[in-house]
Amino acid sequence: MKIILVFLFVAPLALSARAEKDYSSFDSAASPETKSRFAMLDDVRILANGLLQLGHGLKDFVHKTKGQMNDIFQKLYIFDRSFYELSLQTSEIKEEEEQLRQTTARLQINNEEIKNLSQEMNSKIEDLIQNKIQLQEKVWGLEDKVTKLAIIQPSTQGTEDISSLKAFVEEQDNHIKQLLKIVEDQHVQLDRQHNQILELEDKLNHIELQELAEDSFMGEPAEPEPTSFPVRNATAVTHPSDGAAPDCTALYNSGRRTSGVYTIKPNGSEAFEVYCEMKLGSSWTVIQNRVNGSLDFNQTWDAYVNGFGDLHEEFWLGLNKTYSITKQGNYILRIELQDWKDNKRYIQYAFTLGGPDTDYTLQLSRISGSIPNALPEQTELRFSTADRDTDIINDLNCPENYLGGWWHIDCEETNLNGKYVTPRSRGRLDQRKGLYWKPKKGRYYLLRSTKIMIHPTDLKSFD
Repeated sequence: MKIILVFLFVAPLALSARAEKDYSSFDSAASPETKSRFAMLDDVRILANGLLQLGHGLKDFVHKTKGQMNDIFQKLYIFDRSFYELSLQTSEIKEEEEQLRQTTARLQINNEEIKNLSQEMNSKIEDLIQNKIQLQEKVWGLEDKVTKLAIIQPSTQGTEDISSLKAFVEEQDNHIKQLLKIVEDQHVQLDRQHNQILELEDKLNHIELQELAEDSFMGEPAEPEPTSFPVRNATAVTHPSDGAAPDCTALYNSGRRTSGVYTIKPNGSEAFEVYCEMKLGSSWTVIQNRVNGSLDFNQTWDAYVNGFGDLHEEFWLGLNKTYSITKQGNYILRIELQDWKDNKRYIQYAFTLGGPDTDYTLQLSRISGSIPNALPEQTELRFSTADRDTDIINDLNCPENYLGGWWHIDCEETNLNGKYVTPRSRGRLDQRKGLYWKPKKGRYYLLRSTKIMIHPTDLKSFD
């Protein structure tokens, strides 16, 4: 490039010198041929100027190209650095997962050893108790003999024997008490180990969830049996109740085996209709069902208290009706979820539901499930709607901003009564207002359908 620029600079000078030489001989021979040469010189000068302009243009183009290449190299450097940092984070997650798996395996081995030790100690305690009973019987027999002998002839030797036997029995009692204390300590340790294993399992489930495709439960264990959501059809009819059954489980025990709408009458309440789901060897009372977004769940407080929707399709049973059922005894809360790839998961809680004077406060304790927990446990959750927010957080009305009544405690936690959002209408704002499952540490999982059901705690097998 430098050679071309020098050439373009020298060429006009040479042509100019040649032109002056020709001009000096103009006076000696001014002929038509000389005039023609002057014409050619002008053309050459024009050409030289054009080449000079072209050189400047090429120079500017080179500078612009260099700037663009520098930008490209800068972006490539940023991309390489981001990719490297992502690789490091992935490696750290895998290492943490492996450590958790190893810790879980060790705790399980320790748990088995402690169980075996506890069984041996229980066996020894039973033997000691039998020995104690036998010794007590002997002592009682000796006391009877001593009493008889004392009446006939007092004996110092017999009294000493009795005293030694009593001392031996007391020593055995103390030994048994020590063993019982050791067993209690072992049971406490077993409970602690069991809780640690549950926490590690939750952490493992959380790490596995983070490695899944976005908004999908793929990779989690499947449900034991498929769940069919009720849809209106020719066979979806209302079944009259022959008696005043308190819930769907009582109807099942009376011989009902078909899922559908039935009339129940909880103790101390008026009769009303519910949808009974016959599954898992019993019948569950459905309190919420969402299938296709045909029903708007952004309702008022009164609507959520009394219930709304069609029991054959999408509906909310109502807080007052649910409370009238659960106040009869202890109940299990089961939540079934389905994502947009038709993967089905569930989770079950032991729970208590307060009445209208507590704004239907909910308390949960996880029992089992095939998905990590996304709802606060051992915490009083008050129900709220857009027109009656009982717990405004940081001056932010959760139901109004995220749509749908729910037991809110944090405006970014799971809301199964939110706006029904399809994958095509996604976006961070719509997603947070949508129907999703959100573990405490993890991404939002957009849901296609949900179902919430309750069952008395006397269910023998509900996994």
